[in-house]
Amino acid sequence: MKTLREAVQEAQQQKRAIGHFNVASVEMIQAVVGAGKDTELPVIVGVSEGERDVFGTTALVALLHTIREKTGREIYLNADHTYSVERVKEAIDAGFDSVIFDGAELSFEENIVKTKECVAYARASGRDVLVEGELGFIGIGSKMLDALPEGVAVTDETMTTVADALRFVQETGVDMLAPAVGNVHGMLKGGHNPQLNPERVAEIAQAVEIPLVLHGGSGITDEDFTAAISKGISIVHISTELRVAYRQSLQLSLQESPEELAPYKFMKPVISAVRDVAVRRLKLFAGL
Repeated sequence: MKTLREAVQEAQQQKRAIGHFNVASVEMIQAVVGAGKDTELPVIVGVSEGERDVFGTTALVALLHTIREKTGREIYLNADHTYSVERVKEAIDAGFDSVIFDGAELSFEENIVKTKECVAYARASGRDVLVEGELGFIGIGSKMLDALPEGVAVTDETMTTVADALRFVQETGVDMLAPAVGNVHGMLKGGHNPQLNPERVAEIAQAVEIPLVLHGGSGITDEDFTAAISKGISIVHISTELRVAYRQSLQLSLQESPEELAPYKFMKPVISAVRDVAVRRLKLFAGL
């Protein structure tokens, strides 16, 4: 089976993207793994610090590694949005395939220093662990939004610049970069999220030459996804969209079977709903 590095490099070369899906329950893991099976495409299972605390870091790694070994499928595990060097090291030591140091709210210089430390630790780990850096604030959390969070970089003037991206990559040695190119964490209640800037994606991709990652994928139009991927996005993160499908399907399932007490029965439609979302996104990102 390919390593995550090989899978991402292949996606970068072929101008397609791998779907990264945040999970917060075993049922969501089942759904995402099932979507990979349905499409025969690689999938990245993402867990934030909070989600890792719920699962247990080592238990989660053991579960995903077992699934991968038994199925032979390209299922990768990413430590999403990690805010301290200590927790990055924890994820690397536990056996994650990749880890994201999120220094988007730090000063540019401090972001470089801490990200560089994470890269050095990964290189010394004895495993091929990918380290992703973030540049540009796009908000925090996967939720429905009444309005854009203050300070989110969605205008041409506030988005990640080519010069900053190049310097950041050169000084940190990161394997992947998540820039702010009009994307926002969460989904606006009133409609689609702001438009992406595909040309900024293209300029950054050409300058840094490493795979780019699009965070805040929920709420983005299919057209924007396609344009951004064609310009250099190699991984797309989806979280809020899955949570919405999970919650809505769970509410409906409980309403339709108010006396049902067996979780595996009332959770079945939930798994199916989340799986359907992941399948649609995987196909779109792969150009299928």
